[in-house]
Amino acid sequence: MPKDIKKKRIEVPEQDPRARIHNFGEVSMGYTLELAIQEAERCLHCPPDKAPCIRGCPVDVNIPAFISKIIERDIKGALEIIKETNSLPGITGRVCPQEEQCEMHCMMGKLGDKINIGKLERFVADYARSHGILSNVKVEKKKGKKVAIVGSGPAGLSCAFDLVKKGYEVNVMEALHKEGGVLVYGIPEFRLPKDVVRYEVDYLKKMMGVKFMINTVVGKTIPFEEIMKKYDAVFIASGAGTPKFLELPGVNLKGIYSANEFLTRINLMKAYKFPEYDTPIKKGKRLAVIGSGNVAMDVARSALRVGYEEVYILYRRTKEYMTARKEEVKHAEEEGVKFMFLVSPTELIGDKDGKIMVVKLIMNELTDPDETGRRKPVPIPNSDFGIQVDTLIFAIGQKPNKVLFENVPDLKISERGTIVIDEGYRTNVKGIFAGGDAVRGEATVVLAMGDGKKAAKYIDEYLRTGKWKEN
Repeated sequence: MPKDIKKKRIEVPEQDPRARIHNFGEVSMGYTLELAIQEAERCLHCPPDKAPCIRGCPVDVNIPAFISKIIERDIKGALEIIKETNSLPGITGRVCPQEEQCEMHCMMGKLGDKINIGKLERFVADYARSHGILSNVKVEKKKGKKVAIVGSGPAGLSCAFDLVKKGYEVNVMEALHKEGGVLVYGIPEFRLPKDVVRYEVDYLKKMMGVKFMINTVVGKTIPFEEIMKKYDAVFIASGAGTPKFLELPGVNLKGIYSANEFLTRINLMKAYKFPEYDTPIKKGKRLAVIGSGNVAMDVARSALRVGYEEVYILYRRTKEYMTARKEEVKHAEEEGVKFMFLVSPTELIGDKDGKIMVVKLIMNELTDPDETGRRKPVPIPNSDFGIQVDTLIFAIGQKPNKVLFENVPDLKISERGTIVIDEGYRTNVKGIFAGGDAVRGEATVVLAMGDGKKAAKYIDEYLRTGKWKEN
């Protein structure tokens, strides 16, 4: 190992917090070519068969190989290596929790800072997009069979990419008026610009030949029976779009939103540009968010940008147990989001017009760790207090929508409301596969992509052999 190896990672330029809370521009500005090369040169270039970073990647990107191409200034080569297994690098490079996956296993971490793999992946995708560089994708001979994919989120897009490469005709059905699923309705512009999603979708359309059917609610717009007659296989990747609420007194007051609705209005409907766009969003002085994940951070940070003066995160445990990425928590703190830990809501109080006015809270203390290491919050008697709010957002998770499932009556559903599959992503109905959040419940973009990729392999196997394993 060279003696002068750099132990500190090359920092990525970011918008100043004082400026970015007034716009929806991307916070992270990404590496320049020179900065990317400097960061890439820190890599130890572990052999692919031994590189732990690859084993930590849900879509098996050959990380040392694409990083080597960056050092050689061969960005097309780097892109083609990534695209061998990852169809959406501009997206995963931004929203994938690399610190818990590839970067967590990085050998450089034993000597200094781990390699900034996610930002290097994003750099390759962005540089290629801005310079008109396209990867050469090998597509097999047309097989004369059709696959329907229900949902155009990360699982659906990933599955479509791999199936069309194998020579299948692929139609993706999307309930909303834009393709991308959670990528367009759930993640704010300052984390994932929508032109990045459009570029990836357009690539699938124009370069790969994938067909998209928007405004198509399977089970309503098109009966599921009709899809089964027209297609040789179906992959359900309908996600988890139904919000969860706490059963609290006053939960139906005006001014209370699910994170899903709040973010959909802002991200998909461009409410922050009202009246230029038709959809408004409630604005006020003080907003509170119940939750501790990335979605809660997205809501809180978006609220500041649409004009709320004070924004609070209410969480029942302490900071160390928050499920949001550390980067997202850091950005929220920099932007002025206030955190209240060890509190749980007990009642929501409205004014004479039925609008939310006060969130009543009770303080918690944590029990000793259980077998998983997690500590349970327990209310402290007589520690109740309240805070005044104009708006309250629930960001405590989502579950799959029942509309589709109700129209496939034989489909086996778990007690959690998710689709039951076997190890081959097969449901109990012949010809129907499923993956992503519709199976897992709410999870990460890259895990959904991994499901789509693996499901494509089993769909191909089924269509080639005609064999179906009952489960």
